[in-house]
Amino acid sequence: MGAGKTTVGRQLARRLGRRFYDSDHEIVARTGVPIPTIFEIEGEAGFRRRESQTIAELSELRGIVMATGGGAVLAEENRHCLQSTGWVVYLCVPPLLLHQRTRNDRNRPLLQVDDPLARLESLHAVRDPLYRATAHLVVEGGMLLAAGITHHILREFNQACARTSS
Repeated sequence: MGAGKTTVGRQLARRLGRRFYDSDHEIVARTGVPIPTIFEIEGEAGFRRRESQTIAELSELRGIVMATGGGAVLAEENRHCLQSTGWVVYLCVPPLLLHQRTRNDRNRPLLQVDDPLARLESLHAVRDPLYRATAHLVVEGGMLLAAGITHHILREFNQACARTSS
């Protein structure tokens, strides 16, 4: 949450001449309601089911850039689907910076708690190892601007493609 996945994803898609999808935005478009409403009605488990279905469907598309929601890596099926059908990048941002970026955002149901920073720290502790195990590239994104992150990812992606084709 707040790592810059959508911003960087859009920039990558533009630079690569590919279509961009954000799995959270797709869920909202398909249901016609905001994510907090899905959480309210179906709970996190209901949202995660929708998320897995959306990621599976988007992963069938070729030549796209996809940003997923922050919790997508919690489901093994999502990790496998993403890793086996694409090139996965983890934008690793420290919880304190994520808190600064998201503290005024009411559209993040998991952060509507008394201590959002503590929640971000606990989410990071659980998710970070999963992200690292799934990613083909880890980008320490805390101090870089989106354009710098995009440039770094493109350079690494092109190198990975060159290694694969040789």
